[in-house]
Amino acid sequence: MAVEDLVDPRREEPAQLLGDREMLEAWLEFHRTTLLLKCEGLDDAGRKARPIPTSLLSLHGLVRHMAEVERSWFRRTLAGDTDAPAVFGARGSGDDLGAVDDAQWAHDLGAWEDECAASRATAATMVLDDTGAGRGRTVSLRWTYVHMIEEYARHNGHADLIRELVDGSVGW
Repeated sequence: MAVEDLVDPRREEPAQLLGDREMLEAWLEFHRTTLLLKCEGLDDAGRKARPIPTSLLSLHGLVRHMAEVERSWFRRTLAGDTDAPAVFGARGSGDDLGAVDDAQWAHDLGAWEDECAASRATAATMVLDDTGAGRGRTVSLRWTYVHMIEEYARHNGHADLIRELVDGSVGW
């Protein structure tokens, strides 16, 4: 089976020749948009489906999880707002990934979009070598961008598989 790229005007692969910051920001946006596209075109049941019997992963849960990840690295770690509450449930509770049965898609999608916007705003005030502290270590904005790209890429792989199992849709 041939797998095609996801084609959407909102998602553009970054140019090969960009400065460091532009490259990192473009790849992060590429992966944010990829997750969104994997969720589009499904009804609520499809987004909440957990087609892998040994896993709690769902597309809806991945969006909730990434809202938490955005908040953790950009707001808590880089911006220093260590008291920022969890977006969904108690911090570390797993409510982001697993507790989607009663979750509302429009609300949760909006929360993720808000966290992405807050992350962009935090990053806009910094240079790549600026740092923040969290989880007992100091990290730079540069490191955070690379980590976020890795985090989205990993979970977008999960989203690829989940979407294919839910409705047969393939593409990356």
